[in-house]
Amino acid sequence: MRPEINIFSADRYEQGVPWDQYAWLREHSPVHWHPDPGGPGFWAITRHEDVTHVSRHPELFSSQLKSSMLYELSPEGLSRNQLIMLNQDPPQHTATRSIVNRGFTPRMIGKLEDHIRVVCNELIDQLSGGTADFVGDIAAPLPLYVICELLGAPVEDRAKIFRWSNRLVGFDDPEFSSDDTTELFGLFEYGIQLGKARLIEPRDDIITKVVTGGEALSEAEVGMFVVMLAVAGNETTRNAATGGMLAFFDEPGEWERLLADRTLLRTVPDEVARYVSPVMAFRRTATRDTEIRGQAVAEGDKVIVYYNAANRDEAVFDRPDRFDIGRDPNPHVGFGGGGPHFCLGAHLARMELRVLFETLAERMPGIAPAGEARRLRSNFINGIKELPVTF
Repeated sequence: MRPEINIFSADRYEQGVPWDQYAWLREHSPVHWHPDPGGPGFWAITRHEDVTHVSRHPELFSSQLKSSMLYELSPEGLSRNQLIMLNQDPPQHTATRSIVNRGFTPRMIGKLEDHIRVVCNELIDQLSGGTADFVGDIAAPLPLYVICELLGAPVEDRAKIFRWSNRLVGFDDPEFSSDDTTELFGLFEYGIQLGKARLIEPRDDIITKVVTGGEALSEAEVGMFVVMLAVAGNETTRNAATGGMLAFFDEPGEWERLLADRTLLRTVPDEVARYVSPVMAFRRTATRDTEIRGQAVAEGDKVIVYYNAANRDEAVFDRPDRFDIGRDPNPHVGFGGGGPHFCLGAHLARMELRVLFETLAERMPGIAPAGEARRLRSNFINGIKELPVTF
């Protein structure tokens, strides 16, 4: 039976991800024309093979023409967003990424592991009374503190960076949305000031790497880079961690499996990324007449790739709706579908998830749900705002 297809409404995602609609689309209409209130309509891409194809061919499917964002942007908003490499195509994207890569070397990321372990233990040490909100007490602070460490941001700035990133990701959710543009642009200005400070006093942090040494980011690019880090590096790991914990609650046998065998920590992060898919979708724009799976796609058409749908593709994954922490191989697209926009921080995200679930297994093996999860109203981020737990 065909379900009513509406995979664009943010209201729908507040109730839960529409897995039944994705399954129907994959089988019956994998390249599906979908209405878009306030926009031109779009092609919804739900199969793993097609999501990968679109992701790996930026010459056919642009991130820059109309940005990667799902909603239509004003000319001013589009121009601003094109400063972020997420919304750029090669060769500009290639040049920007080569600069940013300086801060994501194995040495820079590797030296964070001990810091991540310390943060995980400190967050657990602060809990009391046998109850907690997994989001507010653990999953949200962890990546925020790691990003602040990467940026070289002082401890006292954590709260405002957290508030800014919540507003940027949660613009569709009344709990986080705001009409205060001063508030929304605060993180951009903060990034610019960080860049200026590192030019005067360089440090061993990522901002110093991108503002010094040969080619460097401009002031505006630094500001938008910090915006991207706060969202991509903070919110995604936060929601992967929370979604992963919720998956363990839904599949308690997998938690017992991890408690009995820590070698599974090697495959846990990628299964969490696949199963949760914290970034559910990105937009591309066709640069010329082409086709996807035999369906004609015209130049200028809006195309949305649904990573979460692709990550449950029966043609690729055995029992895709099952959370299986030993799944290997795991060719998921939770970090993007390959190509130039593969997640720059994938290694860092894997490390954070591995250390977090290792620490939870050691120190909170009896963690259990204590109430219903409250979901974010968003068709972009698979987010959870609150997850009560006991331990």
